[in-house]
Amino acid sequence: MSTITHDRAVRELVVGRTIFEYADELSVEVPTSCQRNGRCHECVVEIRRGMAALSSPSEAESFLRGDFRLACQAEVISDECDIEFAALRRRPRILTTSPPKKGLVVDTPVRVDGGKVYYDEEELGADRGHQFGLAIDLGTTTVAMELVDLRTGEAVRTCSFENPQRFGGSDVMHRISYDGAAGRGELQRSVIAAINREIMDFCRTLAFSRHEIYEVVVAANTTMRDILFKLDVQSIGQRPYKSLVEHEFSAGKRTGMALAEPARKLGLLANPRARVYGMPLVSCHVGGDLAAGLAALDITAEGAESIMLVDMGTNTEVFVRHRGSMMVASCPAGPAFEGGLVKYGMPAYDGAIERFSMDAVGGKMHYETIGDVAPVGLCGSGLIDLLAELRRHDMLTAKGVFTADKRQFEHMLLPEYGISFSKEDASNLGQAKAANYCGQLIVLRTLGINPEDIDKLYLAGGFAHHVDVANAVEIGLLAPVSETRVVRAGNTSLSGARDVLVSRTKRQALERLVLQIEHVELETSDDFFELFVDGCQFKSMPRRLN
Repeated sequence: MSTITHDRAVRELVVGRTIFEYADELSVEVPTSCQRNGRCHECVVEIRRGMAALSSPSEAESFLRGDFRLACQAEVISDECDIEFAALRRRPRILTTSPPKKGLVVDTPVRVDGGKVYYDEEELGADRGHQFGLAIDLGTTTVAMELVDLRTGEAVRTCSFENPQRFGGSDVMHRISYDGAAGRGELQRSVIAAINREIMDFCRTLAFSRHEIYEVVVAANTTMRDILFKLDVQSIGQRPYKSLVEHEFSAGKRTGMALAEPARKLGLLANPRARVYGMPLVSCHVGGDLAAGLAALDITAEGAESIMLVDMGTNTEVFVRHRGSMMVASCPAGPAFEGGLVKYGMPAYDGAIERFSMDAVGGKMHYETIGDVAPVGLCGSGLIDLLAELRRHDMLTAKGVFTADKRQFEHMLLPEYGISFSKEDASNLGQAKAANYCGQLIVLRTLGINPEDIDKLYLAGGFAHHVDVANAVEIGLLAPVSETRVVRAGNTSLSGARDVLVSRTKRQALERLVLQIEHVELETSDDFFELFVDGCQFKSMPRRLN
């Protein structure tokens, strides 16, 4: 008997049924808004095994590549082999933002006067009783949203979900390529549809109208932001890797690097006259997510402390302020630490191993999973622990090669759960790590300082929030800054978006600040290739660079 599987739940395979019907039976959340006739393009699923047992892709699926199908169109035509599928709408662990900062004055353009709501001087409609705003952290891998009361600046509700654009590639370069081909517009529509579903869920749960959302602030890297705003992103993927916005700013056609459009134009379900504000980018791939981090942490150009901010993700950003100079770099790390390119790697969902250790004697393994359930794979923090432990127990060389007498780890890590870890997995993690390594090293070196000179290292993002700092330093993922100087800053993209949403003063200051930051292109360093090769090894970064 052949079977169909989703997340270890198994059903008998029956010819004639669609993947969507099985999703219903297995209580899998697959979005749709077109009654399953292929028009909305929202029910994308990944076919991990058994593509040959499904019908050929329909015309409605022509925008998809590789192992992705529309659940409503993929019909079982053969019971000769097993099928495994995965939904793209999974719920990662939410990293909530902190309460509003003390001293942050709520100063929004939204006000009520005479029973009507205004954005500055523009009337937006009758006052319905609420003035809400929406802060969005639009990441390459995950999306987090926060509904904010614009009268108080307080968060009302938070949610997060996997970015549904994954069918266009797991990193920004693949999505740029996808958006320039026949699939132009599909990435924008898919993420807008996902955001709109969350908005309507907020409305149902809290009993308010979407027309009471008067402003949306989006923090995102350059590519994600510009796709959302329906801009052509092809120039971001080609030297000198600048967006149309940056080119226009350099030519004097724009006064700043932020974006603003009516919600109606982008298709967002908010007040039709609501503004959607895209946080200002810094340069090239360093986008509004880094700018949001600066806002969240109240970082300015002045200050005696040498400060470093590392926002880890599919595209990591590194910022350093030292003696009045500010410098950033973008590190195309890729998705290896966020669930891609590693066979049993996964984002931070239930069942992901987030802590891993081995006994010094006997090598017994210990682990903790998110949700305290049976392990399904390893998320980023678990992978870092695993690499550090394998190195510590001399089971893996610095070059990622398993030692001769421990080759079983190349096949099976937790045999009782079928979880393995291979040399190829280690290689992909090494390359992702090298991008982070080079970014931090080159920025520090260019400013003429050593890791020990950093007074405060902020780790931003959900991934970095759960990382064991000592293990990350040991494998060279983080610069060897004293752990006492490391601050886990949380989701600064989301909290920074909220700060800018509720404070016009902060927004204006940030737009000025980003123009003072110098951007360094890593590839222009004469020894970049040598540094990258060195960074692929699982060893600590030198403590002295200058």
